[in-house]
Amino acid sequence: MKQTIDELPLTKAVTDVLHQLGVKDINPAYSTGLAWGGQEGCTTKEIYSPADGNLIASVNMATAEDYEQVVKQAEEAFKVWRKMPAPKRGEIVRQIGNKLREHKEALGKLVSYEMGKILQEGLGEVQEMIDICDFAVGLSRQLHGYTMHSERPQHRMYEQYHPLGIVGVISAFNFPVAVWSWNAMLAAVCGDVVIWKPSEKTPLTAVACQHILREVLTENELPEGIFNLVIGDAEIGSLMANDTRIPLVSATGSTRMGKKVGEAVGARLGKSLLELGGNNAIIITEHADLEMALRAVVFGAVGTCGQRCTSTRRLIIHENVYEQVKERLLKIYPSLPIGHPLSNTTLVGPLIDKDAVKAFQNALEAVQQEGGNLLIGGEVLEGEQYAIGTYVTPAIVEAENHYHMVQEETFAPILYLIKYSGDVENAIELQNGVKQGLSSSIFSTNLLETEAFLSHWGSDCGIANVNIGTSGAEIGGAFGGEKDTGGGRESGSDAWRVYMRRQTNTINYGRELPLAQGIKFDIMD
Repeated sequence: MKQTIDELPLTKAVTDVLHQLGVKDINPAYSTGLAWGGQEGCTTKEIYSPADGNLIASVNMATAEDYEQVVKQAEEAFKVWRKMPAPKRGEIVRQIGNKLREHKEALGKLVSYEMGKILQEGLGEVQEMIDICDFAVGLSRQLHGYTMHSERPQHRMYEQYHPLGIVGVISAFNFPVAVWSWNAMLAAVCGDVVIWKPSEKTPLTAVACQHILREVLTENELPEGIFNLVIGDAEIGSLMANDTRIPLVSATGSTRMGKKVGEAVGARLGKSLLELGGNNAIIITEHADLEMALRAVVFGAVGTCGQRCTSTRRLIIHENVYEQVKERLLKIYPSLPIGHPLSNTTLVGPLIDKDAVKAFQNALEAVQQEGGNLLIGGEVLEGEQYAIGTYVTPAIVEAENHYHMVQEETFAPILYLIKYSGDVENAIELQNGVKQGLSSSIFSTNLLETEAFLSHWGSDCGIANVNIGTSGAEIGGAFGGEKDTGGGRESGSDAWRVYMRRQTNTINYGRELPLAQGIKFDIMD
């Protein structure tokens, strides 16, 4: 009988996962898909699990010379990859999706153990990778343009899309593999090659993905350089942002980081796709189904221990149901199972590291100094089970929307309760009254309220949901936000277009050369 993770000695379970995924005690600094490499004598970084503080493995950190080797290999691979028909590229992505299915359980466990999200979320993240592969396979036969009627006789006009070249992907620790796959699988079917710089906090899942990719590349006799990995710190990200050989840089992370990347890429007139901070709100009107709303609020606020860019940070509640909602939340929060993310009973895992814990504590202290009322939570858990110091109790704070800390994104499980009165437009004004504009939600059974929320004077976020929470987006829709969130769009819908260059074509199939706008310019009799 197959054992669950709870029935195995934890060290053996993790060791088995690392072995299956090809993660060594010390892992090379870069991969070009088929080969691994790195400069001798480079810096080595040890990766510890936030779940129990144990050393998982180490990685060598890439140098500028390593980065240069990878870029050169990617340039050569692009010359081959772009000439492969898009449906054939889609076939490669289909095979990658199948390999991910084979390794879903192991990779999901590694995501959970290295990052700290609970096992169900780790498995869900790998499923998201599988789903985007399926989406990209279909997309490979739909990279379409438009046809237009020309004003000139015997002329035809149309648009087409061509591969860009090298796409740089800078991913964040909280979704160590899914966001990379959103970019990499779409870029691949579009004919681009990818250089991936994972978060230096969670590089081992990236190493595992490269081993999975290698199986597909080898089986199909494809060249090195299509899917590349460079493990490094901010210096590698800076090299990527300033490199004119990389026409598009997709960066996920904090607004502060994104502004640096956007400034560097913009200075060289490159393209940037920025997925940055969120300060997401759920509006609960007096017409809400409170049972549905509470389920969404709790998952949105404490899922991934509040470390999603779409986590619910603010709860804007109508005064007529405010006390009822508050009372229910104060009953639910003490019963949330907090513990090791690989345990099947855990709903709240650890924060990524002690720096995140400190930011959590500082934010709670600051908001209380502004007048906020801490209702529950905010403790750092102690005892043998929590000795690593990364486990906290999710906090609920009564606050006002204009408080400085409420205006900022704290990447931790802090939920601010904000009361509103009057009609829904007052709630929408509060929701929009922050710098970020990623995800938003309203719970109401009143059609007038929900339609106002979705109107062009409603939510100013890139994602606006009705009767579902702020987190847990499907891959079929374009993902991204406005304002300080960066304006980028990834994943579904027509997000694929950013990975391609747009070209307008006009064909003259006649024997005359008329000019547009009726211009006469005769140089011959």
